[in-house]
Amino acid sequence: MQFTYHQKQLINLHYIHPVPFNRYHLLLEENPSLEGLESYSNTYWAQLFDLTKEKASRFSEQYKELSRLPLIELLEKMNYIPIPYFHPDYPEELKQLCDPPAVLYSMGNRKLLKTKMRVGIIGSRKATNYSKKVLDFIVPPLVDHNIPIVSGLAVGADTMAHRAAIDFGGDTIGVLGHGFSHMYPKRNEEIAQEIARNHLLVTEYPPYFPPAKWTFPMRNRIISGLSNAIVITESVERSGTMSTVDHALDHGKEIFAVPGAIDSSLSAGPNKLLDEGAKPLWSGFQIIDSLL
Repeated sequence: MQFTYHQKQLINLHYIHPVPFNRYHLLLEENPSLEGLESYSNTYWAQLFDLTKEKASRFSEQYKELSRLPLIELLEKMNYIPIPYFHPDYPEELKQLCDPPAVLYSMGNRKLLKTKMRVGIIGSRKATNYSKKVLDFIVPPLVDHNIPIVSGLAVGADTMAHRAAIDFGGDTIGVLGHGFSHMYPKRNEEIAQEIARNHLLVTEYPPYFPPAKWTFPMRNRIISGLSNAIVITESVERSGTMSTVDHALDHGKEIFAVPGAIDSSLSAGPNKLLDEGAKPLWSGFQIIDSLL
């Protein structure tokens, strides 16, 4: 993959200061070409990024050191392909977010970011066999129409969604809440490697970045951003799943909820969404009819 000087500079900056693109707006307003950054003083970095003197000093040293390294080549050797905001391969859908990723790191088939339609399927980490059963009705029509399945590679409903897409011969995109060097959860390492080989993994975090409680809610906005519609299988009323739905609603995405038994706490989330106007879902063809 070819990168301009401008794109390389953003990758270098983001590697040591991995914040969303909107956090770079002051710098880009003052220096759109990102030239001459090595000459910036610690005080200037502190003002630009609202850093303490110590953090600004450390940032300045790290930036100068990183600028002397072939960072992109080193990433590519690990099959980690960075896609900066300015690159033509960067998904236009993510630019609609108020805080889009400044850089999207990818492993696998980047062509999946160019597909016309994608559907996010999400749900509880404690999803039951009911989620697995309903995916047999939802996923095959999507696969037949070459629509990739997007999810967060968490245990439970996410893993079921990725696995259903693979088993039915379709494509899937796993969105991570950490860097590629910290696969989480460990039990999903095998399916993550399979997705990286044959499908696509993406994350806004550099490889060294570990998972944290706040990184997963941030990940959810990318799942929503990449998806034309969101499907919820099972979820409690208040959860990370519902935060993804909130992002989707903010951006006018279609919300589908699988009705569930009223005596199951994991039906509370989907049933509440149905009461609020989400579309009830029992077949993938309903999604096709809505999107195409």
